[in-house]
Amino acid sequence: MDYFEDFAAERKLSPAVLAAALGACATETLLLNSERIEQRFGSYGVDVLASEAGLRRSSLFSIANQQRVCRTYSIVRFTDQPDRSYGHEHTKVLEGNSLGQVFRSHGWSIHKQTLHIGSVEVEGPASEVCELMRLRGTQVLALHVYQLLLVKNTQVFEYALIIEAHHPDHLSSSDLLEIYHYDDSESLSADALLKLTALLKSKSAA
Repeated sequence: MDYFEDFAAERKLSPAVLAAALGACATETLLLNSERIEQRFGSYGVDVLASEAGLRRSSLFSIANQQRVCRTYSIVRFTDQPDRSYGHEHTKVLEGNSLGQVFRSHGWSIHKQTLHIGSVEVEGPASEVCELMRLRGTQVLALHVYQLLLVKNTQVFEYALIIEAHHPDHLSSSDLLEIYHYDDSESLSADALLKLTALLKSKSAA
């Protein structure tokens, strides 16, 4: 947790990257992850598993055989000082609503500045991720680490650092590479990646 906070504080994007986000959001029409889940599996919901001190763990799920199946396990580290420009939307997110849907419905564009696309190995049944995804044994899941930027008019705000692990039936690392632009100059060090994946494998607070 302490490392995640330090890492988030250090990952300040350059003005050039922020300017590029403005240009990208003028033309981007990417589906939200919630929309992808609903289109593929026929339903969508979000369970907030834990929320404390700016950190939120969530299960983005669909319904299969009358059970909730996690399609994306997400850890979100919000910025320490949310801007008043999106204060209302941020409150709704903290209340447990879907992040992407809240901001899109209030006129914000969302840009994901990818820091890493790869995979992470998790082991059930001890793994919370495997349990939520209804998976058994050792599993290799697609991993996406990115900074989420909010864009409206000419304003760009760094909103959160996000780690996502995806169910094998939902997205692979190859799928992620096709969907998102990945600039290696913004990629993570091996040490940073190891520590962030360790957070992903840890249990959410009770």
